[in-house]
Amino acid sequence: MKIKTIVILSSIAAAIVLGLFLFFHFRNNSPIYYWRTVTIEKGDVNVLVTATGAMAADTSVDVGVQVSGIIAKIKADFNDKVKKGQIIAVLDTTLYYAAKLDAAAALNRAFVAMKQTKREFDRADTLFVNKVVSKADYDQAITAYQNAQGNYISAQAQLNRAAINLRYCTITAPISGTVIARNVQAGNMVIASFSSPVLFTIAYDLTKMQVQANVDEADIGLVKVSQEAKFTVGAYPNDVFSGVVTQIRHQPLVVSNVVNYVVIIEVENPDLKLIPGLTANSNIFIEQRKNVLKVPSNAFSFVPPTEYIQAAQQLPDSTKTFWLKKQRATTELKKQEIVESKESEGFIWIKKTQDIFPVKVLKDLNDGSFTAVSGDIQEGDEVVTGINQNAPVDTKTSSPFMPKFPSRKKQK
Repeated sequence: MKIKTIVILSSIAAAIVLGLFLFFHFRNNSPIYYWRTVTIEKGDVNVLVTATGAMAADTSVDVGVQVSGIIAKIKADFNDKVKKGQIIAVLDTTLYYAAKLDAAAALNRAFVAMKQTKREFDRADTLFVNKVVSKADYDQAITAYQNAQGNYISAQAQLNRAAINLRYCTITAPISGTVIARNVQAGNMVIASFSSPVLFTIAYDLTKMQVQANVDEADIGLVKVSQEAKFTVGAYPNDVFSGVVTQIRHQPLVVSNVVNYVVIIEVENPDLKLIPGLTANSNIFIEQRKNVLKVPSNAFSFVPPTEYIQAAQQLPDSTKTFWLKKQRATTELKKQEIVESKESEGFIWIKKTQDIFPVKVLKDLNDGSFTAVSGDIQEGDEVVTGINQNAPVDTKTSSPFMPKFPSRKKQK
């Protein structure tokens, strides 16, 4: 009986020893994984189109001249506020005034000539009725009278033209606003040819500005009217300004062999901080989600190693089978058979203690870096994005090889 008991106890002891040996053997040989994780947090996910442009006045008018001459007076300067019809410059009127006087004299001569031919025509008409003059003399008299009438009308037109040119020597503001550019000064010669020279630029209302942003042809299809936009300017790097897309111009603009289109972003400028010409770096919000759970987009492409899935005690057999099939899939057809049923669904791996678990979530907006998600997750969870080769460094633990600085504690 004692021998039988001893044999039983010896068998039990041997089984325990073998179990302990196998446990420590496989535990020591099983790989240790250092998961690379990111904490799930709440925030905004925005799909943006970036563009660079320049600030411009909402409405501006270039003021030119229609006649040539020397600038005699300048009555408006930079930043001056002017009203519609206000005189802002005057050309030298000497030649144009003389031309008007000459035209008036020509009109008077034409009037006298017309009266003279009218009297001759009346006399010829009377004689022709009484059959004293021939038909040829009568026709000559009426022709002279009609030519005199034409000359008189032409002289009137010449006088009107001279008066208009004289009036053009006085340059007035076409709109009320602020002078933002003055390109001439007194004494300059301006020549009106096929293109009118620009003397002034007047902005209608500087409290309303616009960004003329150049959007690449690859992104222009995403931009729509009424989308929100934010931008910064170099003059105020710490300020972020807001605007709204109001116009998408269809005229192509080629810059460095790249086709761009001008997008107008209307901006309120009540404090007049924004001025024309500033370079604006704009972000146009195509789509956005505010205050949502977001995870790195590369978390959806992470799959644990096969060895880990096979040895994972926390995963049920059905889950192991699913992920092992997913790893063994090589063709696109096989991949489509085992991937998620919807493109809006995906799997992420959540770390709890030292183990990781797959969680199916609903994917929403993706901005390229982060994806808005919803599902059985919460803020603060750690999502796995990869595997580190080495254990993470504990910055709180000091190295014994680091030099020690002397203590400043006072000796008692």
